[in-house]
Amino acid sequence: MPAYRFELVKLLVQGRTRAVLLVCLLAPAAFVAVISQQSSLPTDTVFGRWMNATGWAGSLVVLAFACSWGLPLLVSLVAGDVFAIEDRLGTWRHLMVAVRSPRRIFVAKALASLTVTLLLIACLVTSSAIGGLAAVGNHPLVGLDGHLLTPGAAARTVLLAWACVVAPALAFGAIGLLGSVLLGRSPMGLLVPAVLALAMNLALLLPVPVALRLALPSNAFLAWRGLFTEPASTGPLLIGIVVSLLWTAVATGLAYVMFVRRDFTDLSNDGATRRTLVAAALPLAALAGATALVLAVASPGSTGTGVEKAKLETSLSTAFAHLYVLQTQELHRPSVTEAQLDTSTACDKGGSRVQDHGPGNDWRCVVTWRLPGASATGSAIYQLDVTADGRYIADGDGPKEVNGSFQVRTSTGDTPNPLWQLDGYVDLLDRN
Repeated sequence: MPAYRFELVKLLVQGRTRAVLLVCLLAPAAFVAVISQQSSLPTDTVFGRWMNATGWAGSLVVLAFACSWGLPLLVSLVAGDVFAIEDRLGTWRHLMVAVRSPRRIFVAKALASLTVTLLLIACLVTSSAIGGLAAVGNHPLVGLDGHLLTPGAAARTVLLAWACVVAPALAFGAIGLLGSVLLGRSPMGLLVPAVLALAMNLALLLPVPVALRLALPSNAFLAWRGLFTEPASTGPLLIGIVVSLLWTAVATGLAYVMFVRRDFTDLSNDGATRRTLVAAALPLAALAGATALVLAVASPGSTGTGVEKAKLETSLSTAFAHLYVLQTQELHRPSVTEAQLDTSTACDKGGSRVQDHGPGNDWRCVVTWRLPGASATGSAIYQLDVTADGRYIADGDGPKEVNGSFQVRTSTGDTPNPLWQLDGYVDLLDRN
């Protein structure tokens, strides 16, 4: 389509677009390559503690960073200005004479912004993967339940995780299109997706009901973590993708209707009126409310935070068993399987006066296991910091020979004791 090619070229020749593409192509590789060689790793970021063990961890760290605010900001720079730039330059009349169809103009601009958005994501994936593999190598990856993914499985899962964030990126891209149409020549259109993503991320930091959490497209930026458990926790991920596609359809539809109804003969009218802003915001708010209501009815357990004692105990037991087997192999001890360990966990939150549910950094868990042929039962203590999105960090609190801080010599170099600090994930929808 000539109009699409024209709009795509217009986007790609802009200095801002070229600069963003260059940054997405070079910065992730440089970041991963440099950080992977450091002794101090970004352990607060999911998979950050494994950056010097496998190249695939670096790509996931970049993914986590991009999902926090990077992707909404990138789509803001692309979709948030694709219509507004015509208002600032005063070129609508010339464009209408050349194309003669508001519908074709809208489709061309929307497809051009979609193409550039996908190109940006492809650059991030390629750059981060190449940087990690070149700096560290193609080694197995430890999942969020402690199980070991082979290099091939790690590659497939990492690529799938990146693919899953395309849907929420499109949702914020559609919101950018809507903001660009509504706000006209105002530069605020550039900020709409980023500001909305920031507001949603702040809301997701709070212990809000699971139904409301899943009704927001930004939650899909976090749900890919469920792919790194065994079996994969796909419920929140699939819901997040569907919700994101619904937001994409509604926001794009609103932008289209308001664009084709605009009077382009009036140069003073750029579409930015209070009535149109309210008309655009209400359907999206109604969509979020209706989605939350449907999820609450379909899954009664989604009215709480989703962080429950039983879920944490099951998750930590599984992760500990997997990592104990890994530690045994690294220390060249007699082999043992997860089933033979018969691991169990007892967790408590904040003492007897606090109910054992909800996020917080006051969870304390005691893991017990028994080695084959041994009469005594082993135990280890962990302090857990559980976030509202279901991710937790378990910090070993003794005994030091089991989950203390010491280095283990492996075939790829010295690595920290895998049982010292571990990342875990609980499915907020799982009723356990």
